Amino acid sequence: MRGAPFHSGSKTMLLLGSGELGKEVIIEAQRLGVRTIAVDRYENAPAMQVAHESYVIDMLNGTALQELIRAKRPDLIVPEIEAIATDALIELEEEGFHVVPTARAARLTMDREGIRRLAAEKLALPTAAYRFADSLEELRAAVEELGTPCVVKPLMSSSGKGQTVCRTAEEAAASWNAAVEGARGRTTRVIAEAFVNFDSEITLLTVRSVSGTIFCPPIGHVQRDGDYVESWQPHFLTDAKLEEAKAIAKKVTDELGGYGLFGVELFVTADGIVFSEVSPRPHDTGMVTMATQDLSEFALHVRAVLGLPVEEVHLHTPGASATLKADREGTGFNISGMEEALKVPRTQVRIFGKPNTKPGRRMAVALSAAEDVETARSRAKAAANLLKVEWS
Repeated sequence: MRGAPFHSGSKTMLLLGSGELGKEVIIEAQRLGVRTIAVDRYENAPAMQVAHESYVIDMLNGTALQELIRAKRPDLIVPEIEAIATDALIELEEEGFHVVPTARAARLTMDREGIRRLAAEKLALPTAAYRFADSLEELRAAVEELGTPCVVKPLMSSSGKGQTVCRTAEEAAASWNAAVEGARGRTTRVIAEAFVNFDSEITLLTVRSVSGTIFCPPIGHVQRDGDYVESWQPHFLTDAKLEEAKAIAKKVTDELGGYGLFGVELFVTADGIVFSEVSPRPHDTGMVTMATQDLSEFALHVRAVLGLPVEEVHLHTPGASATLKADREGTGFNISGMEEALKVPRTQVRIFGKPNTKPGRRMAVALSAAEDVETARSRAKAAANLLKVEWS
């Protein structure tokens, strides 16, 4: 039973991480009468601008995190980023708090080591060969063993920060420095992965709810410097490869447990599907669903975590997304080109409302629909190219 968000019977959702994805989660939760609290490490984060309450804390500080949650006593704790003191979440769950999807899932997926060992060593899913390194010397040995090119990443990062392709043994030092500098949290441990010769990369949005497990149509995407720049839905897969992708996604999400939407990243190769990563929350490439599906990934996530039924997903139209990124750091800026971008047929624009820019930071996204994927991709990229970040 739900009413007004401040009614004694309403549920409270506390979001840890308040970026553009969290903003959409907050909006969808409020549509269902949920009281919302947004938390992040900086003021005026996108989700804070629409939440009922907001707080700025260091989410890697377990004591601060627990103090806030015990004071607010939310019905749902929803992690939206990686840099969180997950041990504190486990303690809170033991006290009776509900962490989405579970505290264990949050801990395993917050760093690449936990999820990679789970997928490859426990579940025996196909993955790229990998090695972990705690020093430059260990990384050099890993690169020699895996061969080049290989991909080097921090264990914890977002938006591709710190990720590089190490093309020669001599580049190991540069890859190590980039990974350490780009890491989120208090670790210098890195992962090196053998290069996968893939035909495409996809995200298979997987929803676990009281209704069971369902899948959204596959989303194709392009990454640059480890961060997505465009996505489209549906991405074509043969029936055999689609079933293989679903089987991998179900296996890993069943192991993680809990209710919610999971973004399962997969490589499509000539020999089959290879598992890459999983996020137990809406995925950046899934922003395209705001233009393509009857229920966006954010609406699906909120329904599932509230324990409401999620019976099926309908794709209304092919669509695509393309991002606008900043190229410098600053605070006095505007986003121009909206009038021209919105002249592109069947196009929407979402400006995230981030208070400052950084090189490579996503500031907005263009969403376009069309009769076919290629036309949608062309429209989304054209609209995104008309948007500009301008500094005063």
